[in-house]
Amino acid sequence: MDTTLLVLGVVIILALAFDFINGFHDTANSIATSVSTRALTPRRAILLAASMNFLGAILFTGVAKTIGGKIADPTTMDNGLEVIIATLLAAIIWNLVTWFFGIPSSSSHALIGALVGAVFVGAGSDHVKWSGFREILEGLLLSPIIAFIVGYIVMTILKYIFARRSPHTVNKGFRMLQILTAALQSFTHGTNDAQKAMGIITFALVTSGELSDLTVPLWVKISAALSMALGTSVGGWKIIKTMGTKIFKIEPINGFAADISAASVIFSATLLHLPVSTTHAITPAILGVGAAKRFSAVRWSLAGRIVITWFITIPISAVLAGLIYKLLFGWS
Repeated sequence: MDTTLLVLGVVIILALAFDFINGFHDTANSIATSVSTRALTPRRAILLAASMNFLGAILFTGVAKTIGGKIADPTTMDNGLEVIIATLLAAIIWNLVTWFFGIPSSSSHALIGALVGAVFVGAGSDHVKWSGFREILEGLLLSPIIAFIVGYIVMTILKYIFARRSPHTVNKGFRMLQILTAALQSFTHGTNDAQKAMGIITFALVTSGELSDLTVPLWVKISAALSMALGTSVGGWKIIKTMGTKIFKIEPINGFAADISAASVIFSATLLHLPVSTTHAITPAILGVGAAKRFSAVRWSLAGRIVITWFITIPISAVLAGLIYKLLFGWS
């Protein structure tokens, strides 16, 4: 078998493994609030999330093209496959570490940071498209702020509208609505997160000469969507517990507000072809909703530890990817 095809096969397997891990690592983003309020049983929530993730992943490709071409040009790198192997190994390791400790970190940050680090070490700094990286970074940094503000505003409006209603009646109604928002949140997760693996595989196909441009093949869409859906079906219970119960006591109206806020931010980014972190959308949305409900009800110390993890993910992933490249393939 041709060596290039063998290495390409390794890249595709690693990319789908990353997508699978991303699925169970980020399942909590879609269903934590609906599970914590008992709007859905864990089994039904995971099945709903898996199916909607698959649907969302199949329908969009804009983010995949951004990942595949805005950080580095796959047509100018002779060692692009090796760079992608180091990228995926670093992102997978960081995802597994944060999942083990139940920290809702960003798979998007891990992948993008690792790609920059691997390209920097493996091909040189001139091969990193710093303007494209800066544009992606701005989206990643702005989305949590926007999600927090939207969550705060949505919850404030709902508090005003339902101030005179019985809490029991309100929560009963919103518990039903949470099923819809969990489906919407899962769908938007698929439209953005699954595309990152699609972008990496397409990058690898271009750099190996199997494709001439960054058009995502149908088999890549289906493979990435299935991997994400299968990973989602496994579930990430440690992170679900953190997201759904440890930040503040979530009631159905709060879960609805957080999900609808996060989904609107994620889907807006998808339409703009910007890769954002679903973790960075739902967690700030939950914090914004909690702050609107009662500022003191939020465990800000836990939120602080989560934010620290967000900030260190990109540099750690970049350094890790660079070290992995050096260990496996030597310096460029």
